[in-house]
Amino acid sequence: MRFFILLIILIAIDVYAFQALRTIATPWSKAVRIGIFTPFVFISLLAYLYIVGGVQDWFEGWNKNAHIYGRAFVFIFFLSKLLVAVFMGLDDLRRLVLTAYNQFASNQPYDLSRSRFLSQVGLMLGAVPLLSLTYGMIRNTYRYKVHKVPIRVRNLPTGLDGLRIVQISDIHSGSFTFKEPISNGIDMINRLEPDLVFFTGDLVNSAANEMDPYVDLFSQIRAKEGIYSVVGNHDYGDYHQWSSAQEKLDNFEKLKNIHREMGWDLLLNENRMRTINGEQVAIIGVENYSALPRFHRYGDLSAASQGTSDAVFKMLLSHDPSHWNAQVTTDFLDIQLTLSGHTHGFQFGIEIPGWIKWSPSKYVYKQWAGLYQEGDQHLYVNRGFGVLGYPGRVGILPEITLIELKSLS
Repeated sequence: MRFFILLIILIAIDVYAFQALRTIATPWSKAVRIGIFTPFVFISLLAYLYIVGGVQDWFEGWNKNAHIYGRAFVFIFFLSKLLVAVFMGLDDLRRLVLTAYNQFASNQPYDLSRSRFLSQVGLMLGAVPLLSLTYGMIRNTYRYKVHKVPIRVRNLPTGLDGLRIVQISDIHSGSFTFKEPISNGIDMINRLEPDLVFFTGDLVNSAANEMDPYVDLFSQIRAKEGIYSVVGNHDYGDYHQWSSAQEKLDNFEKLKNIHREMGWDLLLNENRMRTINGEQVAIIGVENYSALPRFHRYGDLSAASQGTSDAVFKMLLSHDPSHWNAQVTTDFLDIQLTLSGHTHGFQFGIEIPGWIKWSPSKYVYKQWAGLYQEGDQHLYVNRGFGVLGYPGRVGILPEITLIELKSLS
């Protein structure tokens, strides 16, 4: 029944969008109209075929990339037509009001035909997501951007002044479609010559085997003082239908083994005390902890912090940035630097340094991308290395972060 209702809604959107196209094309020749209407109808039929086929498992066994881009195409296509349909709905409302006015208040008839202007506006607005989301999928999925972030720390020990930390987050290997551009991203990481590399969760979308084709690539990451990682909400397999509870546990065990195989030190509510340039540093890692009720809380920061009292500098890896205000800035004031990810910057937004920084993510997360500070505590939220759902990015590029600690005396 839900699928039937969805089809009715999509057909209604299509009808409205076609009406806009037909209104615009009215003055044109018959040949031109046929040349425009035919591909519109053909592509729409392909979209419906993919939707119905997906429900009926007609395309089972297809290449993963075909499914990723097929779903993206259908989403972009109908989103674009939805914007057109909104303006056609406004036009219907306008015509309804004029009809009532003609009936009850006037002897002078009004033109009740479709508004060419509203049709034009609707089609132009519909073209925006069609073009931008298609461009973001073709051009921006692997267009890694290095964000160089100096963080000034009060009373930073001399041995840590200039410490170089590279952070990546939200790899989501199940959404990858190509290997070569990922290799280029890893080369970019290594060229930064980091002292430490931190990964802040979501290695996969759901299943550990999504990472199998990419273990060799991410094993190539190098850092002088080691690579440390934590898990994110997607890494537990909570969004996958498992045949048994044991199968889900086995999946998580495999994921942990993949971290070890790549040479990453996975921190599960624990810490590592390291001596770097003669200074005691605590690297603390918690499992996923969110202040939002829709996400599970596996993190235990109290347990993870035990034994770190001798550290002169404490760094926390916590996947979800809402954890920072929920616990870190209230109960763990000695943690100077927290690194998170999770938001992806919504993979959509506008960022012009010094002018504007906006994304729909800001309406869900107080801290959603970049550097934040409260008192002597800092939080950095990485925009993500991979993608989830929509296989592209618009305005918010995939990120490799280079943090350099600087003394603030």
